[in-house]
Amino acid sequence: MPIQRRGFIRPFPGRSSIKEIDRVFKALADPSRRELLDRLHGRNGQTLGELCRGLEMTRQAVTQHLQLLEEANLVAVRWDGRRKLHYFNPVPIHDVYERWIQKFERQRLAALKSLKSKLEGDQR
Repeated sequence: MPIQRRGFIRPFPGRSSIKEIDRVFKALADPSRRELLDRLHGRNGQTLGELCRGLEMTRQAVTQHLQLLEEANLVAVRWDGRRKLHYFNPVPIHDVYERWIQKFERQRLAALKSLKSKLEGDQR
């Protein structure tokens, strides 16, 4: 069963374009959309009705948030008969990590480790 979704489908893994990453940042900027992603991460393959349960949002608002998440490629959908199932796609978040976090992380973590060692050494 192939996964169908709206928006750009990147056929090969690799570096995302700036526009793709901007869509991911925009999608992640909203706490309601992050909540939807958390719910899908906890249990993939939910319908709109299942995702709406327990949220203080209208069905229409959830639909709009899901559409933006689909456009950012963070949510993929698959039709099972008449049911539209939503799935979390972590690849764009990994792309953001590789592009914006990983390259800064090594030096900073090394500096924090060095600082920690110096501070702990002073306490002994």
